[in-house]
Amino acid sequence: MARKQITQYIDDLDGTVLEAGEGKTIRFSLEGRSYDIDLSETNAQKLRDALAPFIEVATPVSAVAKSDRSRAQRGATRKSDLAAIRSWANQNGYKVSDRGRVPAAVVEAYDAAH
Repeated sequence: MARKQITQYIDDLDGTVLEAGEGKTIRFSLEGRSYDIDLSETNAQKLRDALAPFIEVATPVSAVAKSDRSRAQRGATRKSDLAAIRSWANQNGYKVSDRGRVPAAVVEAYDAAH
């Protein structure tokens, strides 16, 4: 048996069916939340025009900087620190295993206490 799956894009704003090659998926973020929206070229331009005055005066933020910061924070906890964190956690009512990852909430609590 053969099956054919067809993906059809629809303008999320007005419900117009977008033919192959028409429209665009726009990704944007606001207040820490990211969004995707499929729009016809006309509606995509309306969105760009509406945001243009705000983008013009905004400061660009690099997505790479956030991931680099996270990687640096993860790398900051050395294995020798983990033993101290586990010991502190067990003495302060946290349940952590002797092996494996230490939950981020426990590391944050440890950091706040020191």
